Amino acid sequence: MVEGGFPFPMLTDAGGRIGSVYGVYDEASGVDVRGRFIIDPDGIVQAIEILTPPVGRQVKESIRQVQAFQLVRATKGAEACPAGWEPGKPTLKVGPELVGKVWEVWKPGE
Repeated sequence: MVEGGFPFPMLTDAGGRIGSVYGVYDEASGVDVRGRFIIDPDGIVQAIEILTPPVGRQVKESIRQVQAFQLVRATKGAEACPAGWEPGKPTLKVGPELVGKVWEVWKPGE
């Protein structure tokens, strides 16, 4: 799926035990619906994506989101990654001066 493999731990749920807990296990078919859960080191779910079988996932987007969550965690929430952010691109400095001014501060085309 990705050259060199997926660089983060992943889990498979053959018996549906975990899928049942997260509400993605389909008892009628005996399998989990495609679900992606980004869980931080403290066990807190940071992101959820559920897709029906006919729609594929974008692995690069999953990796980008994990990297964004890692950066936010490393800065202890002082920085935020706006939509479309990629590693090495500018982040937003979180604070009251940012409220209502995101589009003045963050210029996605630049």
